[in-house]
Amino acid sequence: MAGIYLHIPFCKKACNYCNFHFSTSTAMKADFVDALILEIELRKDIFSQDSISSIYFGGGTPSLLSTDELNRILNHLHQDFNVDSDVEITLEANPDDLSQGRIKQFAQSSINRLSIGVQSFRDSDLKFMHRVHNSTQALESIKRSQDIGLSNITIDLIYGTPGMTNAHWLENLQISFGLQIPHISSYALTVEDNTPLKRQILSKKSLSVSERQSTEQFKLLMKKMKAADYEQYEISNFCKEKAYSRHNSSYWQKKAYLGLGPSAHSFIGNSRSWNVSNNQRYIQNIRQRVLPLETEILSQRDQYNEYILTSLRTIWGCDISIIKKDFPSNYSLHFLQEIKTYLDRDFVNESMGVFTLSDQGKLFANRISSDLFLT
Repeated sequence: MAGIYLHIPFCKKACNYCNFHFSTSTAMKADFVDALILEIELRKDIFSQDSISSIYFGGGTPSLLSTDELNRILNHLHQDFNVDSDVEITLEANPDDLSQGRIKQFAQSSINRLSIGVQSFRDSDLKFMHRVHNSTQALESIKRSQDIGLSNITIDLIYGTPGMTNAHWLENLQISFGLQIPHISSYALTVEDNTPLKRQILSKKSLSVSERQSTEQFKLLMKKMKAADYEQYEISNFCKEKAYSRHNSSYWQKKAYLGLGPSAHSFIGNSRSWNVSNNQRYIQNIRQRVLPLETEILSQRDQYNEYILTSLRTIWGCDISIIKKDFPSNYSLHFLQEIKTYLDRDFVNESMGVFTLSDQGKLFANRISSDLFLT
């Protein structure tokens, strides 16, 4: 089984924290869709032996595409790939795009999962992040989707924004729980280079992000999610009744995925590739039937480090039998030697050769992973 990711590089407005590839101009949208469909055709033989279990429209803001454009893309994917009958098809959407009419159109298409970019149910947070929607639109978009029957929903929430108190964060969580959403992804606000937020902090126009505040709110997140019967199946992802994101789980479980569109990444076997992060160059290259991508072959060490980084973040953990099977013997010896300290401190749990992070260990996930890396 494999997954397909499609990057839709358009947004109405730039959020101050975002460093993903996008454009606030939709002048090239029609040309982009034509190019994306041609890229689908050019790369259709990549998964000739695999079926497609998940399709994910990310961005950017995929909900800026018309329903006709989305259906054209989906029709070509079904035509050129072996798509499973129960394929998970996720569309990222912003609340301000989710009118009743649009949701009905999505529900009538093959899209069966919505990822709604809520970020916060508080207007002050949304204004700080330069989001287009307001808290009322966030609530209405979710309730509207559920009423129409598109109830397989995940929302994004951000904590650690300057000025967000623990009470504010708890308010966001309680509102989310009351909506009976099956899946929630939640991330600490991070200050990325070349973003408006980074420039605002450097020029003293914004308070800096507090690591202590983010840590406290992550602890609250874990505690309240557990109390509300959400399973933390990955550090930033929570769900009820095993409603795991099939697509994102493929990233964490070393499954192959194909990335289509500008800046999209692919991972197949021991090869990783990525498309050019420029809309015009992407379109021009694809028109000439030239794939605008770079490729790297991962060394055994890189593959091991990536396995540690992704698997340790999940409930499925690091399996010592996989390390012994896929890598030289000194890799498993290194792993067992380095992880002992964290086992002794109860930062890591072990069961039948599978190592997972404890709640305390999740606070230091990056540190623990880096100590397990081979350099």
